[in-house]
Amino acid sequence: MIKAKRLQKGDTIGVVSPASPSATRSEVPRAVEYIEEMGYRIVLGENVNKQHGFTAASEEERAHDINDMFRRDDVDAIFVTQGGYGSAQLIDRLDYDLIANNPKIFTGFSDLTSLHLAIGRLAGLVTFHGPGMSRFNSEDLTDYTKEYFFKALAQAEPIGNIPVANEKKWLYTMAPGVAEGALTGGNLTLVCASLGTRYEIDTAGKILLLEEVESEPWIMDHNLSHLRNAGKLKQLAGVVIGECHACVPNKHEPGFYSSICAEEVLEYYLQDLGVPVLYGLPLGHTDDLATLPMGVQVRLDADRKTFEVLESGVR
Repeated sequence: MIKAKRLQKGDTIGVVSPASPSATRSEVPRAVEYIEEMGYRIVLGENVNKQHGFTAASEEERAHDINDMFRRDDVDAIFVTQGGYGSAQLIDRLDYDLIANNPKIFTGFSDLTSLHLAIGRLAGLVTFHGPGMSRFNSEDLTDYTKEYFFKALAQAEPIGNIPVANEKKWLYTMAPGVAEGALTGGNLTLVCASLGTRYEIDTAGKILLLEEVESEPWIMDHNLSHLRNAGKLKQLAGVVIGECHACVPNKHEPGFYSSICAEEVLEYYLQDLGVPVLYGLPLGHTDDLATLPMGVQVRLDADRKTFEVLESGVR
């Protein structure tokens, strides 16, 4: 895997909107002010937060901004405004040779899973599963999220152990064991959306990261069944699962029993694979979010309830 240079004070961060527009007009200016006060420079993409249907701009405009930020010599890293919806529309519009020849930090999570998988597979670049610009303000950026974001991006040493953010939190060993492998995955829905495409997830011998938000358990069941049917649960080395936020049954009467919880669905598909499975780390849509370099070596010890990043994602 190709690695970008580490983030240093004085570096220039390019901002793009690959998916949904920001929720408020002040979100990006507030984040720009916060990050600049930390000692970095910010340049906004030409099409940040233009609204085009569901997305922050047209496909052409959003892809242009990403390609442009990788092309520019004066940009050192690329942050996204937020996730939401629409990143997968850009897969065939990105210049993967350009990205591979100009490696830069690229961050985001949730809907950005599509771009992490595509850039990792088609350009061979380590990208970062971490927060978007919407969190970068004194109100929303927790100490934990800030600490592990800059541990991942700004130091050449491995992050090491990823602890729970709150000692009252409890990790659930769904299946025992110890495993090492390259980290892949992201949001469950977007991981499934990669199947049958040229950026299809490769899980063989790898540690699979899964997280989900506001997805009913029966929908999670559908997606995990799809992964199983595609053979993606057969050869993996282990599974680490973030807190699945608000993944509960909606109040409706669909005509079939649908009141089981998300943990039961995860157990059904993952517990008997013969690999370690650990649930509940701060790796998804929670206030505290650890940033992870995708594609590097990690170690999962479900017996001791530890998850460790063994390799730096930057140089």
